[in-house]
Amino acid sequence: MSELYVLMLSLHGLIRTDNLELGRDADTGGQILYVVELARSLARQRQVGKVDLLTRLIEDPAVSEEYSRPEEALGSRARIIRLRCGPRRYLRKESLWPYLDQLVDRVLLFLREQKRLPDVIHSHYADAGYVGMQLSQLLGIPQIHTGHSLGRSKEQRLLAQGRKAQALERQFSFRRRIAAEEALLQHASLIITSTPQESTEQYGLYANYHPERAVVIPPGTDISRFAPPGRHKSDEPEVAGLIDRFLTRPRKPLILSICRPEMRKNLSALVTAFGSAPALHEQANLAIVAGNRDDIRELDPAQTEVMTNLLLDIDRYDLWGKVAIPKQHQSSDVPGLYRLAARRKGIFINPALTEPFGLTLIEAAASGLPIVATEEGGPRDIIAHCKNGVLVNPLDTSAIAGGMEYALADPGRWQQWARNGIAGVKNHYTWDAHVRHYLRVLARLLHQQRKQIRRTMVIYHKPQRQPLPLVSQMLVTDIDNTLLGDRAALRRFLATFKTTPPSLGLGVATGRTLESALRILKEWNVPLPDVLITSVGSEINYGPGLRPDIGWQNFIKYSWRRDAVEEALREVPGLILQSPENQREFKLSYNVDPDRLPPIPKIRALLKERDLSAHLIYSRQAYLDILPMRASKGRAIRYLAYKWGLPLRAFLVAGDSGNDHEMLVGDTLGVVVANHSPELASLKGNEQIYFARAAYADGIAEGMMHYAFGVSIPEAANDLKN
Repeated sequence: MSELYVLMLSLHGLIRTDNLELGRDADTGGQILYVVELARSLARQRQVGKVDLLTRLIEDPAVSEEYSRPEEALGSRARIIRLRCGPRRYLRKESLWPYLDQLVDRVLLFLREQKRLPDVIHSHYADAGYVGMQLSQLLGIPQIHTGHSLGRSKEQRLLAQGRKAQALERQFSFRRRIAAEEALLQHASLIITSTPQESTEQYGLYANYHPERAVVIPPGTDISRFAPPGRHKSDEPEVAGLIDRFLTRPRKPLILSICRPEMRKNLSALVTAFGSAPALHEQANLAIVAGNRDDIRELDPAQTEVMTNLLLDIDRYDLWGKVAIPKQHQSSDVPGLYRLAARRKGIFINPALTEPFGLTLIEAAASGLPIVATEEGGPRDIIAHCKNGVLVNPLDTSAIAGGMEYALADPGRWQQWARNGIAGVKNHYTWDAHVRHYLRVLARLLHQQRKQIRRTMVIYHKPQRQPLPLVSQMLVTDIDNTLLGDRAALRRFLATFKTTPPSLGLGVATGRTLESALRILKEWNVPLPDVLITSVGSEINYGPGLRPDIGWQNFIKYSWRRDAVEEALREVPGLILQSPENQREFKLSYNVDPDRLPPIPKIRALLKERDLSAHLIYSRQAYLDILPMRASKGRAIRYLAYKWGLPLRAFLVAGDSGNDHEMLVGDTLGVVVANHSPELASLKGNEQIYFARAAYADGIAEGMMHYAFGVSIPEAANDLKN
């Protein structure tokens, strides 16, 4: 087996190789550290040849210039790839959704340049999951997904806090996110979760969750960065300076919290618990490292609310001199913060309303710092493995205070917890352990996929050809009266096509629905094409899985009001709505009485009067198809050219009737078979449209020879002469 190529997708936040800006904002947290460390760790494994961590390219003076570099090395076999998506400026994750389809196309072009497709796509969070699902469907590559956090559980928590559903929707786009997560769970080959609780309780909220496709693999931590303090003088004086300037008695035990200033991190409850327990805040100091800020008023509204309430709570309990809330810190300071708290015999606390995993808890444990953590989520497993702390109810401030007091009460127990945490991390939470488990699961997944591909090839009798991004030419033909119509000609054509190189793809473009096209192709023993453009260009599907092109659907639905168009045409004489199976979301189809039908320009004018946008395709003086303005077989081919990075002259299109007109004109190469309808006669004389002497599929083969499309085919030439 060749070395693995893993494509990782993590789209939001600020990702770079070093000095990660963790906590800068709500989008630059534990996920960022996880994906960078996972990419590095995978690339160190001998069976992995290449890891690309793909994220968004950002050109914004408000952030570092490093985020505008198209490529950055993560090691000898791993790199960060940045592709432009939407505006140049930095965007919060909820604002990325309108631009994700654009990113799908950019990734396809990037993969075309690699000359090899990834073995697996691993997406992180819902936005990357949406992009990864489309890529997986288009390319037939298995998708692994790690959610990091989930829309349904977050929405439930915020509603339980009294937030209004409408306001939450405006801020977080929950409907779109949850719909994407449901679709992703239906499609993904494997879901990686951090804890059993995440797998059963959080993912269990989703209708499309399949537990048999999930595996628990706890994240790792870099224990070379996170280690207990040495026995001699403190080696983090600068870190101590960040904290101690806030404190009246800095040598007291330090209760440390490191998190982003988000509502779900429950910082208000932490301050309330600390402030309402006088013995606790006489015994210890509290340090809350909640991201970076210049001015609280310039944070996003949700963070401004959290930080403002934090300051008000500190003032309410008169905790000045007992609480440190530094404005700025570097990611390189974080290990020193843990060691500082450990040196002062303090504890680490995570009181979040829920915590899918809790990477900071692992880092604290590796640093010899006992922990107090929420009982909701991953901390249950961490404390079960490490035996280095206590769980508390995050909704009960007295329980939070009690947990902190208990953790600090007994020096002997504190020492035992510190030792347990260090050993527990080495045994359960190193990156080497994580990637070994990851690669075992991936090997099983890829083995199953190869077996499935072999079965598919047997079912469809399909020779092994290049995947679409590596195709260099594409033959696209109409079905009825072009590819089909003469069985002997079809047999000759299929024999011809088998002699072409694997870099030549085959597509069909038809007025038929997808189901009808599949039926007729099967009846005529035609192998399943690489691409099926159906319903007069309003739908695009790919390969054995019949994967829909979601990007095309999103592109053509612009200004499409199907019901209003149908209502407007109800009284037009000469139009008879075809049977329901011929009607689609993006297509209205009519049979036509040509003697009664008004001229097509008049029908267009009628729709325009009602402010309706539609594309009318009249063919054989018998059929009228109404599509969105952006949809047609020709436009679908041009979309494919853009999406897959092929010049239009790399497409040879073949047709016979009026609904093929648009795909024959322009920069594509065209062939019109001899049995064409009179509607195409006006195209004669066009230098890029060849009118074949032969009919049906023989005409397609003749056109291929005329353009020397693919390879020269002497056998077909002899057949045509005979």
